[in-house]
Amino acid sequence: MNTVLPEPFTGPNAWVSADLANNTNAWLKTLTAHEIAELECAASVFLSTGRDIGEVTAADFKIPEFSKHLRVLKSKLLNGSGVEAIRGLPVADYTQEMAACIFCGIGAHLGSARSQNAQGHILGHVRDTGLSSVDPNARIYQTAERQSFHTDSADVVGLLCLKKAQTGGESLLVSALSIYNRYKQLRPDLLPLLFEPIATDRRGEVPDGELPFTTIPVFSWYKSHLTVFYQRQYIESAQRFDDAPRLTDKHIKALDLFDSLANDPSLYFSMQLAPGDMQFVYNHSQLHDRTAFTDWPDPSARRHLLRLWLSIEGDRALPSIFTQRYGSITIGDRGGIVTSESRLHAPLD
Repeated sequence: MNTVLPEPFTGPNAWVSADLANNTNAWLKTLTAHEIAELECAASVFLSTGRDIGEVTAADFKIPEFSKHLRVLKSKLLNGSGVEAIRGLPVADYTQEMAACIFCGIGAHLGSARSQNAQGHILGHVRDTGLSSVDPNARIYQTAERQSFHTDSADVVGLLCLKKAQTGGESLLVSALSIYNRYKQLRPDLLPLLFEPIATDRRGEVPDGELPFTTIPVFSWYKSHLTVFYQRQYIESAQRFDDAPRLTDKHIKALDLFDSLANDPSLYFSMQLAPGDMQFVYNHSQLHDRTAFTDWPDPSARRHLLRLWLSIEGDRALPSIFTQRYGSITIGDRGGIVTSESRLHAPLD
């Protein structure tokens, strides 16, 4: 292997747990009463048109004051810490349609929404549907199980908490650059394996003409950016395909160390999203996770989050191998899951 490894990273996106724990202002924005009123007004105006929420654009959703903060947030995602939580939206006072419209309107100011599944849903619903991750076509967000640190198939992932679980369900974040830095100190001999193609299961959502798995490396070093792409469960389940590249013992050791570092409390940061909290995470430099949870007996009270995948103008270039997952790698128009049956829309349930 002749992989040339980049030097260790510094800067705001190579944070460790203490950096965020000791500086709430680095990752938390609390809405003011004026900002909430502005968001509510913009959503009411759009909903009066009767159009699908998935069609909302920044021009449709006029928030002259709060849009100034969203420009700061966009810069933070692309060039800063890569994460922010926005707190204080009074979702208990809203219909689900109102909450979804505000969330999609904010997303429209950050980027373009992408399909999250083969059905073309640009608004995802994160909740336990009774499925198990043992099912090779189940998505881990459809269960109550502990996830693992992973990335999604878009530049940015956004969440809006409508209802939280009875216990558990904490959001965990870790910087891929800090994992890399620590990895290079500990096992520089294994690190090049993470820059090689590795099979990741598509879990049944296969674009026309593509294999049922991708071969994108865990780490890609391209045009002075380190980009991460990772979902351990899907790497393991891809081995069910006879034509998938085989995982060797050394690959497994390399992946095990990656997971161990991601789960190091000195590196990862945890937060509990409360109803009305929004979280935006930059997928190319950060990984996210969620602890297992126990839900409420009452179905109407159970944990429920809305999710957006966004493509951002002014983002980094991605290497061509990402076309396997993103279809297009055109900046501002990439990411998501699209098949011949996909029709973009924003389902409310």
